[in-house]
Amino acid sequence: MNLVSAAQSLTKFASKKIARGNAFRQIHSNPELFSVIPRGATRYRAALYFADGMVNAYQIRQWYEPLRQLSESIPLVVIVRNPRTAIALQKECPLPVYFARTIGDIENILESQQIDAVFYVNQNIRNFQMMRFNDPAHVFICHGESEKAYMWSNQLKAYDYVFSAGLAAQERLGKNLNRFDVQDRTRLVGRPQIDVDYDAPVTLNPSLPTVLYAPTWEGDRPSMRYGSVVSHGVDLIDSLVKDGGFNIIFRPHPRSGINDARYSEALKSLHARLDEADKTSSATLYYDDSPQWGWQWANSDLGITDISAVSYDYLATGKPLFITKPLSTEATVDDSPALLRVPGLSAADAAEAPRIIRDRLLSKDNSYNDLVEHYFGDTTRGASMQRFIDASLEIINETHVLNKEAGRA
Repeated sequence: MNLVSAAQSLTKFASKKIARGNAFRQIHSNPELFSVIPRGATRYRAALYFADGMVNAYQIRQWYEPLRQLSESIPLVVIVRNPRTAIALQKECPLPVYFARTIGDIENILESQQIDAVFYVNQNIRNFQMMRFNDPAHVFICHGESEKAYMWSNQLKAYDYVFSAGLAAQERLGKNLNRFDVQDRTRLVGRPQIDVDYDAPVTLNPSLPTVLYAPTWEGDRPSMRYGSVVSHGVDLIDSLVKDGGFNIIFRPHPRSGINDARYSEALKSLHARLDEADKTSSATLYYDDSPQWGWQWANSDLGITDISAVSYDYLATGKPLFITKPLSTEATVDDSPALLRVPGLSAADAAEAPRIIRDRLLSKDNSYNDLVEHYFGDTTRGASMQRFIDASLEIINETHVLNKEAGRA
């Protein structure tokens, strides 16, 4: 590292330290916002534990509404470990936020409340600081359904329960995770996010079909290199823009470009391409960096995704879908029912996207009802949300009885 790079690193570190210190002071100055301990019947009965920074806030945002609806039955709190995250979430999250700087703070809220279940949306290593406590049931709800190897990580064994979408998830776990009782440790809850109404931040041209292109990030290891921005995205977006007959919603993964400079540069180029073309095009060309994931499903006619949770969210809509074929031979690709049934899109196909998409939209063979049921169960309006709430309350009440019998309630 040269002297300039060293100086830049020190400056960046110092800025982060100052920002962190300012966040601590803001929290300590507003205890009514970040450290409320309810008493009596209003004590918290469940918590969502989030130890991450705001770079991963997309993982918790999609659970705001399901958890809010659950909180109508039992008091629920979000426990946060990062001070800047606590401040940001307090402004946008519909649930109370509790900042736990230390393990002592976690002990305090657990001892003063009746928290019978703790939910987790990711595999942050600091989850284990909460999981050391025996009284709550620890429930992994994840941040999406996919065929990524992440979905059968051995870390899942650490949780008391895993909330899965449907039978396909149980099959995936049974196939890939040894010494794990799938039937006993999983609960099938569908995808409650599909039962939420989301406001769209953009108005689309109603006379044109809308294509959602939502690639994942580049991954942090060879087996997770599913991202298509460089391999497919440049040719795909260019061909659709030149055609002019499609609205485009381009929704890159929030973590895109953090590990690969080429990925980051491709995103910047595509952003500029869409912004410039949108000025003169009759189509709506939208680079989507809005905070909410969900409005895109209702406002598009066809989806193009990578192997990721996004593809399964879109699959649940029953609309036409393409899943890109990873260019990397090192990416783990499972012969799942979805990947065998949903048409793939190769890098070579990207330049021909307008023709391929039109053919697909006109096709009579766009129904995946049986596949959707296999992955998500009943997807009629409200069914997934109710299964999530019912499964959560069952575990909370069951744990409460166990703690009461043991004299801990």
